[in-house]
Amino acid sequence: MTLTHTLARTTVEAGRHLLRLTGLPQEIKPDTEGVLIPICHLGPEQLPKIRRHLLALSSHDRYLRFGYAANDEQITRYIDGLNFERDEIYGIFNRNLHIVAMAHLALMEAPGRPSSAEFGVSVLAYARGRGYGARLFERAVMHARNEKVSEIYIHALSENAPMIWIARKSGATLERDGSETEAYLSLPKRDLDSRVTELVVDQYAKVNYSIKEDAKRFWDFLSKVQEIRQGVRTSRHQSAE
Repeated sequence: MTLTHTLARTTVEAGRHLLRLTGLPQEIKPDTEGVLIPICHLGPEQLPKIRRHLLALSSHDRYLRFGYAANDEQITRYIDGLNFERDEIYGIFNRNLHIVAMAHLALMEAPGRPSSAEFGVSVLAYARGRGYGARLFERAVMHARNEKVSEIYIHALSENAPMIWIARKSGATLERDGSETEAYLSLPKRDLDSRVTELVVDQYAKVNYSIKEDAKRFWDFLSKVQEIRQGVRTSRHQSAE
């Protein structure tokens, strides 16, 4: 599918999404196949949202994501250790600007060795089945290519079927060792298409986030107005009594 075709389908789906943001009734189900999913870079200013996302994971989801049943304290240490200058962290937001899916691309460089990166992803339970994990992996691969990374590495529990599926579908080489599986994906060199595409998807994500921010402010404002009106009605009713 060409970038032009993808952008056309994305424009149509974005119009449908605007209808959903406005609260207008619409019976058209979202079609994300062949559509750009807005994936945002996450920086230090998003740490509270990152913390909320990871702490919302169930015990089993934490086990699959980190390879052990991480408690709140361990997740907090992981968050505190995030290196935003070295690594790339991506998130997919819902209309309330909560992170529903998040990926961490940890860049690894060793003297005398080709650069590589490790990929990890988490998706909230209610947002699964939408292909978010695969889209985040595609986004990470795109950036890694453009940063001249030669290989992406995935370490996952063998029971983590979605992660194994993503790795296998990408063409990665899988090595299973009992309860754990490692996947290695060699990346092609960057080209003009990969660099232009990354610029486009970054800009689209920024615009989408801005629209969601404006919509949220609007609905928060209406909610406060309704609260004030309800308070006035209650006061009048009590005064009449």
